[in-house]
Amino acid sequence: MEFSELKIIIKRLYKDHIRYHLTRIIFCLFLSICIAGTTSSIAWLLDPAVKKIFIDKNQTLAWVIPIVIILTFSIKGLSLYFARVNINIVGERISGELQKKIAKSILFSDIQTLDARHSGRYISNVQFDAGQVSHFVSTGILNLMKDSFSVVLLVSLMFYQNWKLATFAIFMIPLAGGLAKNLGKKVGKATTEASYYSGNLVSYLADILRGSRMIRIFQKEDQETKNADNVITDLVNKNIRVASIMLRATPIMEALTGFMIAGFIFFSGKLINSGELGLNNFFSFLAAMMLAYQPIRSLATINMVAYQGAAAAKRIYIEVDKPVRIKNETHLPDLNTSKCDMSFHNVSFKYETTVDKAINNINLKFDGGKISALVGKSGAGKSTIINLLPRFYDPQEGEILIDNQDIKKINLKSLRRKISLVSQDVILFDDTIRNNIGYADSNASQKDIEEACKFAAADEFIEKLPNKFDTMVGENGVKLSGGQKQRISIARAILKKSEIILLDEATSSLDTESERVVQNAINNLIKGRTTIIIAHRLSTIHNADTIFLLDSGKLLDSGNHERLIETSKEYKSLYKNQLK
Repeated sequence: MEFSELKIIIKRLYKDHIRYHLTRIIFCLFLSICIAGTTSSIAWLLDPAVKKIFIDKNQTLAWVIPIVIILTFSIKGLSLYFARVNINIVGERISGELQKKIAKSILFSDIQTLDARHSGRYISNVQFDAGQVSHFVSTGILNLMKDSFSVVLLVSLMFYQNWKLATFAIFMIPLAGGLAKNLGKKVGKATTEASYYSGNLVSYLADILRGSRMIRIFQKEDQETKNADNVITDLVNKNIRVASIMLRATPIMEALTGFMIAGFIFFSGKLINSGELGLNNFFSFLAAMMLAYQPIRSLATINMVAYQGAAAAKRIYIEVDKPVRIKNETHLPDLNTSKCDMSFHNVSFKYETTVDKAINNINLKFDGGKISALVGKSGAGKSTIINLLPRFYDPQEGEILIDNQDIKKINLKSLRRKISLVSQDVILFDDTIRNNIGYADSNASQKDIEEACKFAAADEFIEKLPNKFDTMVGENGVKLSGGQKQRISIARAILKKSEIILLDEATSSLDTESERVVQNAINNLIKGRTTIIIAHRLSTIHNADTIFLLDSGKLLDSGNHERLIETSKEYKSLYKNQLK
């Protein structure tokens, strides 16, 4: 990363986030001056301490000056504590703001963008990259302030004591860097503790990534944005709490350091008074030099911290700045349906990661209120057609109409409100059965949910569960069988009361008995609705009004089962192969 790019990213961080926390940062600036002042005063106090106690043998000051030093260290410790607590709050809140942006980006991005991106990258953005930015803001800014002031004051004191020795020491200080490598290790552990509390956030993000289609088909982007805000806010508050607890050791350690130095001076004074030890003004200089070591070492790493934080922020901005190609245009009219006739006119579509078109100049007509089926070998384009209807993707060529309305020219939410999707990959959240079914309609009553379950043939197994509708299904429904999960999915689609039903091989992974039960539930779901079925087993679509035979993204033939058996060699071959 070039320095010019570093400046651009830091400017954006300031504009988007840091400037909203200037009150706390200015407070930390004041505390940094206190830290620098107390640090340099500790070294300066050694001069009068040596003179008055060791040379003039003032016994009163032998008690007073050590007490002053203890108080000075305590003030430094408290200032450092409050500075770190406040700057950590700033860092964690900025991290939380970035995490919310990432979550919103996931929820509102188009499916094609999400499919092209590994989910682990998003999780890395949330955990690692946001943490790096937080570290840069909290550690970098505070160290820059307090260590700059400390170095200036301590080096000034060193030159005041002896400019020749100070010049020599400035060259010698970097050589001593290896002697204090472990001084700041405990402070850095606070950031690693955050990983423990990020588990809930990672699980939630995994849910919304797996459920991206379902969220969009039920228009729950806004609701999940609020859920994400709550989850992330909880994480931020826990991180602040952990950091605050860990930083409580700071004033204690500084006070103990003061006691040690005070004891050293006191007992050294006794030795000097007895003539056993000789001291001079070098003590003050030596203290200043030793105290200047840590801030100099810290300032030497600021550049690295800044580049790490900026690189992490850049990775986050790359994701959140990606344009949303398919989004809800509120100014567009709502979809008005009567028959729910659907048609594809010269539609072509190619995935970004493939060379060949998934569908090529295809024309289809799905009659409203009828059952249509899509059949063909794997890669024929069946799932692509299903994904184009709710605009998970947009075709590069052609147009898709519902009741003669171009779906690109209507309000996206109104389109998806008309469509329910039941696929072989059932998406369930780690929540109760009631909430998983009620996801389709936030205003649905318990009676509505129970009625949907009856139509979906799910009521019988739900009643046998210990907690019935309050049963937790586990991550992605792990506590339920495939047939049970599918019936919950169908109940959810029934509750939505959509006019268009899309079935993507909904029974392909079920055993014979489960398939029979689920198929009966599907029959209840699709009754009187415009339905498109992707059929794995051709025996399940005998009664379809129209069957479309596809191959390599093109339409080969269409008609009912009896006609295709008689006229289509390809369909007849597919059917016979399944009977073997």
